[in-house]
Amino acid sequence: MNTARHGMPDLSGAKWRSSSYSGGNNECLELAHGIPVFAPVRDSKNPSGPVIPFGRAAWGTFVAHLG
Repeated sequence: MNTARHGMPDLSGAKWRSSSYSGGNNECLELAHGIPVFAPVRDSKNPSGPVIPFGRAAWGTFVAHLG
C-alpha cells in the first residue's frame, strides 16, 4: 500500500463498508477495512469527500462506547 503525504495511505483501492444497521439508505459513515494503522472514515453520502483517519486504538475505543 502506498503512503501519501503525512503518513495517510493511498485509499484509492480501499474497500469501504457501512454498518449493517444503516438499512442501506446510504446515510451513515463508511469505514475502510484492511488499513493497518488507521481506521479511515468517510460520509457515505459523499464518497469523494474528506476522509477522517482515526487511529485504530481511538476508533476501537469509540466503537466500544457506542453500545
